[in-house]
Amino acid sequence: MIKLLAAPVRSIVRFPLFQLAVVVAVILFLQAGDDKSARGQMFNGLDELVESTVGLFSAVFNVKSFTKSWLTTGFWIAYVYLACLLILALLRVVISKVVDFVGWSNLFGLRNAIARERGIAAYRAWMPFERIRPVSIPQEKWEETFAWPANNECLAR
Repeated sequence: MIKLLAAPVRSIVRFPLFQLAVVVAVILFLQAGDDKSARGQMFNGLDELVESTVGLFSAVFNVKSFTKSWLTTGFWIAYVYLACLLILALLRVVISKVVDFVGWSNLFGLRNAIARERGIAAYRAWMPFERIRPVSIPQEKWEETFAWPANNECLAR
């Protein structure tokens, strides 16, 4: 149910122009901070990083004012985009661990819902593989051979 409701939001968030707008908004938000605040300090740190990167490019290539301004803008966007991707990746790991803990401890009685959702995902992953099963091989033999390793042991050790 949650995935169904979140689908339109996810499609908008994945749109590259929306991501660019968010990155520019983050840059402007950081720039608006006072120099002594955390936002201002982050802005100053990123500004030094961008200036050193542009300086590195200036040492290697002949960079004039127009190119320097484009490099500065491009590196600002790239660094903030990469920082946002890193934050989202860390957030994804944390949320995954929290969901695992909630399922393990049956907190809020959500173990069945989490297991059902993961079972549905596993079934969807199995279906394309099931389509290539020859008719001559019984489904039980097919599943015994390919679905789970013998004695539930992991194949890759």
